[in-house]
Amino acid sequence: MKTLTDIPVKTTVVVEDLLSSGNLRERMLALGLTRGASIDVLRKGPKGNLTVYNIRGAKIALRNEESNLILVSDK
Repeated sequence: MKTLTDIPVKTTVVVEDLLSSGNLRERMLALGLTRGASIDVLRKGPKGNLTVYNIRGAKIALRNEESNLILVSDK
């Protein structure tokens, strides 16, 4: 299974699972990153560490360390 970091720009994927725990997991769930949620990869930051995603209608920027904890599959 792929992580969100592996997905190229202008691609849509579906959340399968979160590998995070504690406060980070709660934050991800609060942002709408639940199983079955659709995510559009909008653009990468200039240094490649941040990526902007469309999650349930909100534009959210995540660092690569956070995106690596989100398992996704093709839509």
